Amino acid sequence: MANLKDLKTRINSVKSTQKITKAMQMVAAAKLRRAQEAAEAGRPYAARMGAVMANLRSSMGDDITGAPALLAGTGKEDTHLLLVATAERGLCGGFNSSIAKMTREKANELLAAGKTVKILCVGKKGHDALKRQYASNIIELVELKGMKSVAFSDVHPIAAKVIELYEAGEFDVCTLFFSKFESVMTQIPTAKRIIPASVDEAEGEQIDLQNAAYEYEPDAEDILADLLPRNLAVQIYSAVLENGASEQGARMSAMDNATRNAGEMIDKLTLTYNRQRQANITSELIEIISGAEAL
Repeated sequence: MANLKDLKTRINSVKSTQKITKAMQMVAAAKLRRAQEAAEAGRPYAARMGAVMANLRSSMGDDITGAPALLAGTGKEDTHLLLVATAERGLCGGFNSSIAKMTREKANELLAAGKTVKILCVGKKGHDALKRQYASNIIELVELKGMKSVAFSDVHPIAAKVIELYEAGEFDVCTLFFSKFESVMTQIPTAKRIIPASVDEAEGEQIDLQNAAYEYEPDAEDILADLLPRNLAVQIYSAVLENGASEQGARMSAMDNATRNAGEMIDKLTLTYNRQRQANITSELIEIISGAEAL
């Protein structure tokens, strides 16, 4: 059994750790409010963009031969780009690992089907989690560290890079991986195809278009050619905002659990310390009484 000095040192160490986790929980709670507001504020724009895209797509009918390449695709699905958005820091529970797990599952599925997989990481933690198994598949790491809040201008170069790779014929399909924020306790790992653009009719139904018929000037193809790159940047930016809120929610929950666990550990160590101290006192009393009787 550990002596009293070792127990006292360990109790003080756990108390110091508890102070750190409590402080991190409070910081995460403060950041969560701003991150959640940013994520929720970005959703209406992304939803309206989806509605416009769905309306434009439906106006073109079934024939999309003349549609921009970002919508029509290359006609092949041989090479896949996995765009993985994670956090720059850890200590946020299973937030990063859940996104990395979904990416691994998708990558393994594609590789088993004989497809070529390329990975572009946005965030250091996703890169660290995937590089052990897919080091040869990772083509670039984009870090967003040091930014108090991520602006659209910070994400636009990522979209430009993806479009540049697509136009160069580096891949046929791009899938975006991120975590959608639901609540402090719930973050949903999500995979979304962004190239060719996945125009979901359900997204358009979320916005009441009142069955209106629109006439576009210039035609739908020209408007899509301009909107598709912007929509790609919006989707990536929205994913980064969702990730920001999810990260802070997960960190707040993880640090709260860590603080509670530290408190329980302190109680157990304190009980052990008191028992050991009492045992030592009893032993010393017995020795004193025995010595007195011997005299």
